[in-house]
Amino acid sequence: MPRCGGLRLRGGTAQNSPDLPLVTVVTATFNAAEHLVSCIESVLAQDYPNIEHLIFDGGSTDSTLDILRRYDDRIALWRSQPDKGVYDAWNHALDEARGEWVAYLGADDEYLPGAVSTYIHLARQNPQADYLSSQALWLHPSGYERIIGLPWSWPAFSRHMTTTHVGSFHRRSLYNSLGKYDITFPTAADYELLLRARNRLRTAFLPTVTVKMRAGGISDEAPALDEAKRVKLIAGSRHPLLAQTDHVIAWFKFLLRPLRRALNKVRQRMDSR
Repeated sequence: MPRCGGLRLRGGTAQNSPDLPLVTVVTATFNAAEHLVSCIESVLAQDYPNIEHLIFDGGSTDSTLDILRRYDDRIALWRSQPDKGVYDAWNHALDEARGEWVAYLGADDEYLPGAVSTYIHLARQNPQADYLSSQALWLHPSGYERIIGLPWSWPAFSRHMTTTHVGSFHRRSLYNSLGKYDITFPTAADYELLLRARNRLRTAFLPTVTVKMRAGGISDEAPALDEAKRVKLIAGSRHPLLAQTDHVIAWFKFLLRPLRRALNKVRQRMDSR
């Protein structure tokens, strides 16, 4: 059975145009069939007419391939082969991306209706911007949820990743100047790439929730805190003493997460009465 497919292999092509810049949505997945259909459908449901969806699977053993074959005539390109993690899959997808803008949507995440067209409107209002971000609704299995994502600013971003990467738009030319993702950072390569631009990164912010993202994945685990410190030290964005302080604070917040979630559930129950 084929382990690749999509409209592009059938001769279908998507093109950039001045009025409708092509948006490439990249999804890296591995054994995430439970939510993959919702992810794909959220892209297909967008009202913006010029989107290509690239799905790069790391060689799943669940029903992922069956789903990809079922959507073969609606996905621009999909491929299933072993990789070295999410960022390796993203790098392979970048080789195939044809859009002026590139966005990343996790296999267990979903765009809200109108998200892409709202981003394109923001891009038109900010033609100088290379990186666009918004807010995301972060959902935890316990029922805890919160809105995340702040406007980019160098002082805050040098301390920790204040923007939400899910759904963010990256101008394709940004990769020409910064390069690809460094896969030696398995949990923070997205942060490390943007740190390369330092305070020269040109950004715009959308104070609107455009995506739902489910908790989980490597970036929500404890090792990600250690890697974030390493990224800042290597990038030179923080003094070592300040990076260590950031690290201690991040660990303290990480340990308090269960308590915050429990208190939030209690508050939600009281609000619903």
